[in-house]
Amino acid sequence: MQGWQLQGIKEPLRLVESGDGKPSPGEAVVELRAAALNRRDYWITQGLYPGIALPVILGSDGAGVVADLGDDDEAGRLGDEVVIYPGIHWGSDPKAQSDDFSPLGMPTNGTLATRVLVPKECLFPKPTHLTWTEAAALPLGGTTAYRALCTQGELTPGERVLVTGVGGGVSSLALQLAVAMGGEVVVTSSSPEKLLAAKKLGAIMGFNYQQPDWHRQVRQHFGAIDLVIDSAGGAGINQYIDLLKSGGRIVSYGATLGRPEKLDLHKIFWKQIRLIGSSMGAPQEFSQYLTVVNSRSLKPKIDRVFGFDEVNEAMGRLASAEQMGKIVVDISPTWT
Repeated sequence: MQGWQLQGIKEPLRLVESGDGKPSPGEAVVELRAAALNRRDYWITQGLYPGIALPVILGSDGAGVVADLGDDDEAGRLGDEVVIYPGIHWGSDPKAQSDDFSPLGMPTNGTLATRVLVPKECLFPKPTHLTWTEAAALPLGGTTAYRALCTQGELTPGERVLVTGVGGGVSSLALQLAVAMGGEVVVTSSSPEKLLAAKKLGAIMGFNYQQPDWHRQVRQHFGAIDLVIDSAGGAGINQYIDLLKSGGRIVSYGATLGRPEKLDLHKIFWKQIRLIGSSMGAPQEFSQYLTVVNSRSLKPKIDRVFGFDEVNEAMGRLASAEQMGKIVVDISPTWT
């Protein structure tokens, strides 16, 4: 097999030859047709992710065909079209991951390759209405969005939802999912183009978070919020608290702006606000997310598709943070 390997921090990925990997009982080899990038991949290349172990083939998202299985009695699954749950060893507790959990693509070799070895419980049927590149865009971002909105955020139809920093993989998938689940969604971004694109995906309104009074504009034009889905953190947390209805929820799945200098605990307890942490979800949440994708015929927003020989260009697009939707790598020509 061939794979794009990170050998040193802040170095370009290098295309390497590696053994296909013979699956042990409970494992499978998937011939990949497409893979997608996540912000996690960029943080790893910059040395800004915990527990970095190099060299490693990056990539958590992928879709392809089952090529080999470690269990002889499951030969009937050979050739199945699958999308890969992007985590290893979640554990038995659906409320939180085990200490052994890690996303695919570090320390375990990931999906920016022609083949990948994964536990067979990571295999889920590819939605038939999606192309390979669309299916590959679902896993990590979709599972994260589903857990944040549905499991942790307990979204119910008709609630008002704020998705912050729309444009990246998780936020764009969260927007689409919230709309599909009956939420009334507003978004923030510093990019007028992304705000316009978000409206085409179902957002009712969009606001530029670089304007000091953006949260007051939300309150004036849209009203109080039931649920905030946020990956930024920083000083914005207190603005979200002001925006929320009493009994509202903030679900945080990232902290790109770091810790807030202060947190208004008085408003949190007086307004009965819940501040909830979240991350990529469990395998059963990925299954539940795929059920929604299939039942609503959802298609993820794709920013751009790169060829397998353009992985470093795709990483550059990821680094720029200019994307609206998922950045995908098409691996299917390798098999034609």
